[in-house]
Amino acid sequence: MSVTSGTKTESGVGETIRVVIHALIIALVIRTFLFQPFNIPSGSMKATLLVGDYLFVSKYSYGYSHFSIPFSPPLFSGRIFGSEPSRGDVVVFRLPKDNSTDYIKRVIGLPGDRIQMKEGLLYINDTPVQRERLPDFVGEDPCGSDATARVKQWKETLPNGVTYKTLDCVDNGFYDNTSIYTVPPGHFFMMGDNRDNSTDSRVLSAVGYVPFENLVGRAQMIFFSIEEGEHAWQIWRWPTAVRWKRIFSIVR
Repeated sequence: MSVTSGTKTESGVGETIRVVIHALIIALVIRTFLFQPFNIPSGSMKATLLVGDYLFVSKYSYGYSHFSIPFSPPLFSGRIFGSEPSRGDVVVFRLPKDNSTDYIKRVIGLPGDRIQMKEGLLYINDTPVQRERLPDFVGEDPCGSDATARVKQWKETLPNGVTYKTLDCVDNGFYDNTSIYTVPPGHFFMMGDNRDNSTDSRVLSAVGYVPFENLVGRAQMIFFSIEEGEHAWQIWRWPTAVRWKRIFSIVR
């Protein structure tokens, strides 16, 4: 009896190890080739994305670079099965100045485009982007303080018809008037929707033009969202802290 029992125990342990290994392999494949979860730690994409949003990013949307692989080993350069993003896509990318840091912004400029801000209005190839005033954004302050705030909100429509909301914390902000940025070949110009509180391609010394190779994937869906300042692991606070209406919403 003792011999039989021992055999069953050894068999059970072996089966458990195999299941765990298979699960890890499946998780690695999904994370590398299909979807990777990210969370939003800053307000640079308000009101599209809020601090405390958790979202899935599709890795296959633009093909694969070495940044698609966990720990980003430099196994190859360029992209495999590459497909360029469309203007208006919300994209996760590796910061060109620091390849260990992920940023999330909206694609505004494509290779060869001329991008400029004039008095807070976005110009693409010398043409102003259509902008419509919306009711003020009211909520967790997108301008940097901890208080609830009321901020100007606009709807922008890009030349390809993509629409989204932007926030305007102050008139004549630091990057509301810029020189012309000419996007180099193989690069993209990224901007945050929270225009006065976003370090993006307008800041050449910090972000600048983003190489195609640095794109990680396209933001697709919010799968969880919790109020700014709350912690996801505090399950007992979920009834009041979770933003239930944002769960399973599509990122646009």
